Amino acid sequence: MNTNRIIAIAKSVREYTNGYPFLVSRICQLTDEDISKVMNLSDAWTDRGINEAVKLLLAENNTLFQSLTKNLNNYPELKASIRSILMEGTKLTWNPDQEEIVQMQMYGLIRNEGNTVRVANRIFETRLYNLFLSDEELKNNVFAREGELAKNQFITDGKLNMRLILERFIVTYTQICGPLKDRFKEKDGREQFLLYLRPIINGTGNYYIEAQTRDQTRTDVIVDYLGQQYIIELKIWRGPRYNADGEKQIREYLDYWNLNTGYMLSFNFNKNKEQGVKRVQVGDKVLFEGIV
Repeated sequence: MNTNRIIAIAKSVREYTNGYPFLVSRICQLTDEDISKVMNLSDAWTDRGINEAVKLLLAENNTLFQSLTKNLNNYPELKASIRSILMEGTKLTWNPDQEEIVQMQMYGLIRNEGNTVRVANRIFETRLYNLFLSDEELKNNVFAREGELAKNQFITDGKLNMRLILERFIVTYTQICGPLKDRFKEKDGREQFLLYLRPIINGTGNYYIEAQTRDQTRTDVIVDYLGQQYIIELKIWRGPRYNADGEKQIREYLDYWNLNTGYMLSFNFNKNKEQGVKRVQVGDKVLFEGIV
């Protein structure tokens, strides 16, 4: 294995783990012992192989994840704050005198980034997303149920038909919730879409939310499904100019991921809006823009 490939693999592992020792070791172990049995060794030690190992890791009920859940349950106020950070993009200021923050840092579950509380790594974030979304599913959330019932129609030759997913989500959302109201909160739209998406990719794909774009204006969801990445930007519609800025941002993001196609889902309060999904050419990129 040449040096450049080793560096690329190390970078991929670090992006998921932020160097957390157990997670680094476990991903490497799963890649070597499990993924290499279903792929050849050369393919196993690629981004796709690492992603498959991450999928196996996230499905485990190991002592580390048990500790994560237990410690969050011991501090319900901090659990609520972390849920708000992940699902709503809110900021929690780092306070070394707050017992909950000190305890969670001691267990390695959070870190201080720019004097702001952040979940320690992407693996923990995804595990927590799954936990919080499962809490919503237990409330008999119809979006998760609809996604599960319709999932077979969204997969063709091992690839996701993300345009169709957006189209069906828009129809489902409108049928269940009706027209958008002023009381609508962006976090609600994000949660409902993730609840709809999760059963479609569950067991085969991974997803995570890009931390740098997780705020009150936009959220980028990155889905990895059998080695193919899909970038979906979720946002509130704030007019054509703001939408054009969003198109520019996602185009730049697609360049970073070396992708040609991206997706946008806007929650639009205009009464004369045209719901549905349309194809838009932005430079050399294709965007499928959905309007709820």
